Amino acid sequence: MTVTVAPARVAARPAPALRGYRFELLKQFVQWRIRLLLLACWLGPAVFVAAVSRQSSLPSDTPFGRWMGQTGWAGSLVVLSFCCTWVLPQLTSLVAGDVFAAEDRLGTWRHLLTVVRSPRRVFVTKALAGLTVIVLLVAGLAVSSVVGGVAAVGDRPLVGLDGHLLGSGQAAGAVLLAWAAALAATLAFTAVGLLGSVALGRSPMGLLLPALLALLLQVVQLLPLPVTVRVALPSYAFLAWRGLFTDPAQSGPLVVGVVVSLAWAVTATALAYLLFMRRDFTDLAYDGSGRRVLARGALPLVALLAATAGVVAAATPASGSGIDRSKLQTSMATAYAHLYRLQSRELRRPEVTEENLRTAAACDKGGSRVDDVGPGNDWRCVVSWHIPGATAVGSAIYQLDITADGRYVADGDGPQEVNGFFQVHTPTGDAPNPLWQFDGSVDLLSATSKG
Repeated sequence: MTVTVAPARVAARPAPALRGYRFELLKQFVQWRIRLLLLACWLGPAVFVAAVSRQSSLPSDTPFGRWMGQTGWAGSLVVLSFCCTWVLPQLTSLVAGDVFAAEDRLGTWRHLLTVVRSPRRVFVTKALAGLTVIVLLVAGLAVSSVVGGVAAVGDRPLVGLDGHLLGSGQAAGAVLLAWAAALAATLAFTAVGLLGSVALGRSPMGLLLPALLALLLQVVQLLPLPVTVRVALPSYAFLAWRGLFTDPAQSGPLVVGVVVSLAWAVTATALAYLLFMRRDFTDLAYDGSGRRVLARGALPLVALLAATAGVVAAATPASGSGIDRSKLQTSMATAYAHLYRLQSRELRRPEVTEENLRTAAACDKGGSRVDDVGPGNDWRCVVSWHIPGATAVGSAIYQLDITADGRYVADGDGPQEVNGFFQVHTPTGDAPNPLWQFDGSVDLLSATSKG
C-alpha cells in the first residue's frame, strides 16, 4: 500500500520594499516627460533670473520683483511667487496624477501585483517614488533660482516687506524657509493627485485634478471670504511664506498654512490608500470609482476644510477679512520708517533712527461713507514723521492697493522730493527712490492693533 504525502505549502513572500521603490523610481525616470521636467526645473530658473535681473524693466507687480536688480535673493522669491501660482500644481498633476493611472492605461495591474504580491507595498512604493520626483523638482527650482540670482547680481541684503534689511545670512535662511513652506502646500496637491489617480483610473480627470483644484482655489481666494476660511485653504501656504520677510515675522498665517497643507497631504493620501486597498483588480474595464469618489474622497476633504476653519476661528482673534485701518496704519508707519532710513543712506544724509522719526500713518478707504476695512484699491494713507532738529512735521501721501491676502502696494503721490520717482545711487548702480513704490503686508490673523 502506497501512502502519498502532500507537499507543504509555503506562503509566497512579498517583494522587498526597497527593490519595489527602486523599480518605481526607475519607471518615473525613464519617461521623457519627467526628464524634461527635471531639466527645466534645474536650469530654467537660473537662466530666467539672470536674464531678468539685468533688464531695466523689472516685474514690480510681483513681490520682491522691484529688488531683482539689487540683490540675488529677490530673484528666487519672484520665481517662487510664479511657481506657487502656476508651476507647482501643474508638476503635481504631471507626476502624482499619473502614478497609478499609468497602470490602468497599460493594463499591467495583475502582472505587477503578481510580482510584488502585496497591494500595500505597491501603494507605498508608488507613492514614495512620486513624492521623490516632486521633491527633486521643487529642489531644482529653489537651487537654480538662488544660484542664478546670486551669480548675476550678488549676495547683497534684501529689503523685506516692512522695509527692514535682511543681511545675507538672514535672507538665505528666509528664502529656504519660504521654499519649504511652498513644498508643504505642494505635498497637499501631490496627495490630491494620488487620490485622483487611484479613484479615477485611466480617466484624464485624475491627471488634471490637482491643477483644477489649484485653479479653483485661486478663484476662491479672490472672493470676500472670512479670514478664518481663507487661511484654512490648502493653498494658503503658497502665500503665507511672505510673512517670513517682516520683522517680527508674521508667523501665525504661516504656521496655520503649513499645518493645514500637511493635514490635507495626510488625509488625501490615507483616502487614496483606502480606495486602493478596496479595489477589485480583476476588473480589466475599471474606469474609476464613480460615486465612491464623492463619498470617500471629496466629502472627507470638505469636512477637513470645515474643521480647520473652525479651529482657526476658535484659536485666533482675527475676524472678518483680517484687514482694517489700524493694522494698515501700523504696517505703513513701520515700512515707511525703515525705507526712509534706507533712502537717507543712499542720499548720504545724516543717519536717523526710527525712534527719532516717530513715524505715524493715517489711512482711509474710499472716503467717509465706506468702512475702513477689507481689501481694495481705494485706500489712501498720509504718513507723517519728525526730523530731529527741525520744528516742521514732514508728510507724504500714498495710494494703496490691498489684495485679500494682506499684501499691498503703496504708490507715492507726493511730495515729489520725498516719494516721487527719481534715481538714487546704490552699491549696484542707480535705482528708483525706495519711497516711491514699495510692497507691504498686513498680518491677517493678528488682533486689531490700536491707533
